[in-house]
Amino acid sequence: MKQAQLGTGLRVGMIGLGCAGMSGAYGRAQDERSIATIRSALDAGITLIDTADHYGMGHNESLIGRALRTVDRGRAVVSVKFGALFGVDGSMRGVNGRPDSVANFLAYSLQRLGTDHVDIYRPARLDPTVPIEDTVGAIAEMVGKGYVRGIGLSEVSAATLRRAHAVHPITDVQIEYSLFSRGIEDSILPTCRELGIGVTAYGVLGQGLLSGAYRPSPTDNAQTRGHLPRFAPGNVEINLGLVERLRTVAAVRGITVAQLAIAWVLAQGAEHHDIVATIGASHPERIVEAVGALERALSDDDLSAIEQAVPNAEVAGARYAAPLLALLDSER
Repeated sequence: MKQAQLGTGLRVGMIGLGCAGMSGAYGRAQDERSIATIRSALDAGITLIDTADHYGMGHNESLIGRALRTVDRGRAVVSVKFGALFGVDGSMRGVNGRPDSVANFLAYSLQRLGTDHVDIYRPARLDPTVPIEDTVGAIAEMVGKGYVRGIGLSEVSAATLRRAHAVHPITDVQIEYSLFSRGIEDSILPTCRELGIGVTAYGVLGQGLLSGAYRPSPTDNAQTRGHLPRFAPGNVEINLGLVERLRTVAAVRGITVAQLAIAWVLAQGAEHHDIVATIGASHPERIVEAVGALERALSDDDLSAIEQAVPNAEVAGARYAAPLLALLDSER
C-alpha cells in the first residue's frame, strides 16, 4: 500500500476505511461481515480505520474493538470523532466540545474499542460555543498522558485550522472531498499544505453517487440518503448523467467508476503525499475494488477527460441541506 503523510509523524495507507456504514448509516449491516471487512482492509495494507462514538451509539467502536481483538494493535491507526449529541429519537442535538467533556468521551471510547490509546482524536464538528483553542488544549492533555497520539479536526475552516494548530500540531483534517465536492480547494487544502497537515477525505464516492452502482430507491429515506440535496428528484437525474459520462471515461481505461473517482482524489495529493481517500465499506469485496484504484495512476490526459466529463459547475445540489451546512465551519 502506498503511504500518505498525516502531519509530521504519522504515515498511513493512502486508502482508509470509514466504518459508519457498518452501524446502520446506510441501512442494515451484518456484524460478522463487517468484522471480516475490517480485517480484509488491514490485510490489504489499509491502516487508517475511521469511526465516531456516535456511529450506532457506540456500536461501531465496539465492533472495531472486536475486529482488532485478534490483530496486532500496531497495524491499525484508529481515528475517532467525538462530541456529536443525539436524542433518543435520533435527532441531532448539537456538538459538545467543552474541555471538561473530552476526557469523559475518550474514556468511553477506549473502553468500547478495547485499547489503551486512540491514534487520532477529533471533535466531530466545531462547537460554536467553545473556542477551538480550549477543545484542542484538552485533547493535548490526553496526548501528554499517552491516551491520544495525534489531534485531528473535522469540517473546519482555514481560519479555525490556524488557531487550532497554534495550540498543538494538527495531524489531519477530515473533510468531504470528491469530484462532486471540491470546496476544500479554495482555502482549506492550501492552508493544510502550508502548515504540514494531512487531509483525510471522506465522501470520495459522493455518498454512493460515484460508486457507479447507485440507482434511486424507495429505501432512500431521511435516515439514509433522502435528506441529501444531490439525491433529490430533479438533481439526482442530472448527477447520474454525469456519472454515466464518467463511466465512459473509466471504461476506456479498464477500471470501474468507483476506482476512477478514488484515483481522482488520490491524484490531488500525488505531489505532496498528503491525502488519504477514506472509503465506506461493509463488504470485503469493496476493499478489493478500492485498493485497485491505487494501480492506476492518472495522467494529465486522464485528469482532463475526467474534468470534461464532470465539470464542477454541473453538479446539481449542495452536499447537505441548509440546516446541516450551517453547522459546518468549513462552509463559512
